[in-house]
Amino acid sequence: MDQLIMILAWVGIFSPIALGAIGSVIGCSRAGQAACGAMLETESGHGRFAGIAAMPSSQTILGIVVTLTLNKPVTVENGPGIFAIGVLSGVALMICAAAQGTCCAAAINASKHKPEIFGLSIAPAAIVEGFGVFAFVFALVLAGSLPA
Repeated sequence: MDQLIMILAWVGIFSPIALGAIGSVIGCSRAGQAACGAMLETESGHGRFAGIAAMPSSQTILGIVVTLTLNKPVTVENGPGIFAIGVLSGVALMICAAAQGTCCAAAINASKHKPEIFGLSIAPAAIVEGFGVFAFVFALVLAGSLPA
């Protein structure tokens, strides 16, 4: 049983970066495809399309920080907590990144036809980013309360 706890703890340590990166790949891919299509249909503003397509990559950065925070000596006492914090925050980051990519794609598609709504159209992506930050902060706070 102790061996299983140790294995799960190590899975928990690396889950935030792995799952956050998977979500970022999905989100950036969705938004990037929309950006490529918008660039073909517009004469200017290509930089903003590329910039917004990269927004979901922030979830990977948050995952790196959580992984580094959880990277502490693993014991039977802190193993379950490391696993739970790592996996659950990783899943939250993955879902946020994928959803943010969908929001970014919608913003790109809307603003290619009405460039004046660009700033307002990225508000949903920013809100989704906020939920990723909430999961990130919560994971950091909980990681600080784990036994050493």
